[in-house]
Amino acid sequence: MIIPLDAIDSDTLNNIIEAFILREGTDYGAQEASMQEKIAMVKMQLQQGKAVLVYSELHQNVNILPAKQFNQVPSSSDDY
Repeated sequence: MIIPLDAIDSDTLNNIIEAFILREGTDYGAQEASMQEKIAMVKMQLQQGKAVLVYSELHQNVNILPAKQFNQVPSSSDDY
């Protein structure tokens, strides 16, 4: 289930993004970025719809996924 950004407190969103960054070891290019810069980059991707905040009932956690990945539906040819 996608969580709308306006349904989440700003501090909570920042904490979710920070946990995502630490967990994923995200690469931000040749130049090192501060945690605040990384949070701002991920937040911008969420606001632009390039990434989505997703709650998994199965795993009972929140994750950030690329919007394209979340919206992919396997075709019938992918079933074998």
